[in-house]
Amino acid sequence: MGQPATTAHLIPALLRPGATPQVLALAAYRFPHGDAMSNRLLQLARSATPPGGVTLVVNDWPDDGSRPAVAPDLPPDVRLITLPRRRIGGGVLGRWLHRRIRPLRVLAALRRAGVRPSGLAGVYLPLGLWDLLTWAVLRAAVRCPVTVDVLERHDRAQFPRGWRTPYFLRHRWAFALVGRLADRVIAISEALERHFVGQGRQTLVVPPQVDCASYDDPAPPSLDEGLRLLYAGSAGAKDQLAVVLEAIRGLAPADRARVRLVIAGVSREQAGNLSDLDEARSADLDDQVCFLGWVPRERVLAELGRAHFSVLVRPPVGYAQAGFPSKVPESLAAGCPVLLNHTSDLRRYIVDGREGIVLDGSGADDVRRGLERALLLDDPGWAAMSRAARERAHCFDYRAWRPVVSDFVTGAGRGSGTGSPARPASSAEVSRRSGG
Repeated sequence: MGQPATTAHLIPALLRPGATPQVLALAAYRFPHGDAMSNRLLQLARSATPPGGVTLVVNDWPDDGSRPAVAPDLPPDVRLITLPRRRIGGGVLGRWLHRRIRPLRVLAALRRAGVRPSGLAGVYLPLGLWDLLTWAVLRAAVRCPVTVDVLERHDRAQFPRGWRTPYFLRHRWAFALVGRLADRVIAISEALERHFVGQGRQTLVVPPQVDCASYDDPAPPSLDEGLRLLYAGSAGAKDQLAVVLEAIRGLAPADRARVRLVIAGVSREQAGNLSDLDEARSADLDDQVCFLGWVPRERVLAELGRAHFSVLVRPPVGYAQAGFPSKVPESLAAGCPVLLNHTSDLRRYIVDGREGIVLDGSGADDVRRGLERALLLDDPGWAAMSRAARERAHCFDYRAWRPVVSDFVTGAGRGSGTGSPARPASSAEVSRRSGG
């Protein structure tokens, strides 16, 4: 396949004087507020928009029975184009072909909207939408850098069938194509940055982003009434909920009675398929563990406002180091300190006793000792930790990233791994600039 052409000649030079710079973002999610990927895309769109410009989000709404909002609430500089829904014949093969020709449908939607693909200032898309046909279509149609947003690198140990798992094979193939064909890479962690820099890709580290202005002040009950914990997410096997429950069981009876864990995103019945839990392993904690199932984002934010700590325990293995849990910036922005072990780049942002409680490891005894420390806090001590969490959240606010991300996506700025003496742009730099 060979190396892609350098991006120097791809920086758009055809914009008419005074024309509004337009950036294209490709998506296939319940955008803008349906899931974690939608939130990532929304905040990235806000930070990638050039000054005075617009980001065009062309979204292929998933075929999961849900329906897009008629008039979604979007920032004024983000414009949404939803691809038209069509009846897809041909069974599995027809649906597969419909997904494969998505880039052609994107170009058709742009033309219907009066947008010239050759006049775009930048294009970016998530790893899950990156394949050979997408690369070929974009390379032929646009004259600007194509940036791929990479959020994870799966390990075969995550899947019972290992290399024989079709999803894992597609993921690794797309991951390899990024290292060969993408003009630029946005990586969610420094581990991913090192990988793509090693392959000569211009790379920018951008952790999960938030809008700090969209969170209310926290209002949990007094710690005298007990310790309220929250886990919010899809509860995959990488988030060790069984370890958290085992830690609660290991507390002294008086302490155990003071702890309540709310699990949002998975029901008790779903736990066996979606996490390392099963119904039997949580039955003895019915009085202290509440499964909410899937809830809308507004409910998640409300639960964050009522919790003393959000809890996240992940094993120190490759996939946990490559990713970056979006739960952490969300929790900090809500003023909810975190109880977690350090994986990925979390050490850069979470200091033990300041923004949360850092566990010694990912075992049940480590979590139990962390819970015992949390139970010793009084309300003023917790309030100080909550204020520190909100201050740290500004490192993740999309506003702090706007100049860096927009310059990178449009080709005006360089990331690391370019062989250029230009300054690297990364989460470390923005963290310092934001007082982190």
